[in-house]
Amino acid sequence: MFKFTLKRFGYMLLTLFIASSITFMLIHAMPGDPLAVAARKLPEQIKANYYAKYGLNKPLLTQYGLFVKNAVKGDLGQSLASPGRDITETIMKHAPISARIGGQGLILGVTIGILLGIVAAFKRGKWPDYLVMFIAIVGISVPSFVVASLLQFFFTVKLTWLPTTGWGEFKHTILPTIALSLSPIATYARYMRANCLDVIGQDYIITAKAKGVSNVSLVFKHVIRNAILPAITLLGPQVAGIFTGSFVVESIFSIPGLGQYFVSAITDRDYTMIMGQSIFVSALFIVALFLVDIIYGLVDPRIRVSSGKR
Repeated sequence: MFKFTLKRFGYMLLTLFIASSITFMLIHAMPGDPLAVAARKLPEQIKANYYAKYGLNKPLLTQYGLFVKNAVKGDLGQSLASPGRDITETIMKHAPISARIGGQGLILGVTIGILLGIVAAFKRGKWPDYLVMFIAIVGISVPSFVVASLLQFFFTVKLTWLPTTGWGEFKHTILPTIALSLSPIATYARYMRANCLDVIGQDYIITAKAKGVSNVSLVFKHVIRNAILPAITLLGPQVAGIFTGSFVVESIFSIPGLGQYFVSAITDRDYTMIMGQSIFVSALFIVALFLVDIIYGLVDPRIRVSSGKR
């Protein structure tokens, strides 16, 4: 297991380096000058100092080398559009807010989705199965911002049970959490239903039934453990989606998460802010995939054994 983990950790670092390099080059390949508007009315000497402050007067490879050196130390620089705003501090301050509503939505969605998928598989061809599939279709087809708007209309405008916008109390997270949970519910319900149906048809399940194994023991000890393994793969992208998938929902509910800074950074051509948040999300995505690989190895020892033979 140690060799398996060490190998996956090396792949993670290599992938992160490649992703950060490609992101840096793509951002700097964008046409235009990020400081053109801010520095156009300044005297030439002050303008030169302005460009030197952000290192934009250096060759591209030198800029990249400085970025990597500072990023390793946890320094992602300062915002170009808002001088003095430290990017690392901005991420550390606002990422937990995005993580909270996104994490709550993911946990709720995964839990309900897995349960619905199991129910649909064991009630195949009956009304619970059709109901779960209908929920899955709706969850995949309807965007989260549409769900968010509908929730606002019914629960804040019509019923006045919950606040429309704001942040600070648990009640402010209820509607955003529900809006973000619908997609995971649909995804995991479909995957778990398909995986459970595949496992139920295996010979060892038929043998367990013939031996008189109880339904509870059959579900938890045999079906779920084998059916949930392919669904674990989805956790990596879903964890990264905690941040990227909640940007629009954050705007709808006026939640002070990372979404507002990411959108404004693109609008203002704020290279450093875009780069910092892109690296943060990329690192989160890659680390999540690394953890998924480790969980794979723990759940199914055959994976780490076959990986060690390669």
